[in-house]
Amino acid sequence: MGIIVQKYGGSSVATTEKIKRVAKSVIDRKNKGNKLVVVISAMGDTTDELIELAGGITKNPDKRELDALLATGEMISSSLLAMAIKDLGYDAISFNAFQIQLKTNGIYGKSLIEDINVAPIKKALEEDKIVVVAGFQGISDEGDITTLGRGGSDTTAVAIAVKLEAECEIYTDVDGIYNVDPRLYKNAKKINEISYEEMLELSSLGAQVMHSRSVELGQKYNIPIYVGLSCSDIVGTYIKEVESMETKPVTGLAVSDDDVSITLLNIEYDINLLSDIFESIASRKINVDMISQTAPQNGNVNISFTIPKADLNECLEVIGGYVSNRPVIDEDITKFSIVGIGMKTTSGVASRLFKVFKENNIQVKMITTSEIRITCTINRNDKLKAVELVAKEFNL
Repeated sequence: MGIIVQKYGGSSVATTEKIKRVAKSVIDRKNKGNKLVVVISAMGDTTDELIELAGGITKNPDKRELDALLATGEMISSSLLAMAIKDLGYDAISFNAFQIQLKTNGIYGKSLIEDINVAPIKKALEEDKIVVVAGFQGISDEGDITTLGRGGSDTTAVAIAVKLEAECEIYTDVDGIYNVDPRLYKNAKKINEISYEEMLELSSLGAQVMHSRSVELGQKYNIPIYVGLSCSDIVGTYIKEVESMETKPVTGLAVSDDDVSITLLNIEYDINLLSDIFESIASRKINVDMISQTAPQNGNVNISFTIPKADLNECLEVIGGYVSNRPVIDEDITKFSIVGIGMKTTSGVASRLFKVFKENNIQVKMITTSEIRITCTINRNDKLKAVELVAKEFNL
């Protein structure tokens, strides 16, 4: 049997008892003949608690020091898991980002993986050890500790699997990927297999089981990713190249309340100005998603776009350097998306979606599309109604 890279999320290791349970599960898998690398997240709400601690010191913590603080959460859980495995009579060793030279670039809190030195991991595996790696963290060219942002441990696991040419399994508190979040729609169905392309869209649009960066890595290097329930025999979901797809036009539905809409009113219709604004926003690593523009009137236009709520203050600071009019901010929005490869060959999907919205008085504020996706923003208080109605319309 080959090498398997497993990742366990924070809820799976939230207590010492859960860590012991994970240790037993890892050992059971090793006893089936596999070499195991386990990537671990911080225990439970540790990361949020560390952020709160920093907030008790200052409202604007230094980003370098904040990354150094947040990385300790994964170091704690990886050491504890290695201890638990050893206590059960099996050899294990924990590594942090520095010890495997997990090199990153970019900015603090949102770094990207550049390379990993897997030689220490391979050596430990050859010595029949179970390797435990602290996820979510890396080391910059300057030698500083960095973090990879939301879903960083998933990304760590997939990146290590790529370097080791190994299988990758992501274990969390759900038993696979559903076509709709079961917390929002009780009749949601689990998907046995889903294509990288569809999962990438759903992840980037609010489906929280997997982060889009990890799916993108898997697709780039053709590493199938299994998503399942921690310490359970329930069959989960494979993210992979899917050879044959059902003819259903829509595979999944995703919603997100994490975005805010910004509208710039009556700004000069000048491509140089627009380019400068969005270039400056991009330089701060702020992700602009949906964009819409009105037709020019008297040389002026209105521009609306969405960004993550967490980046609002920084984005407004950038905009203030270019426009004098106060932007209109709308935080009461839900980003609502349907995704499916079947859209490429099926007509009328958009008309069915917007007919549902029209008949149920759901206002659409912005719209954007791709070959396999339709995304719009709606009022947040319409979210649950829209999820149920659209899920029934497309038999999700």
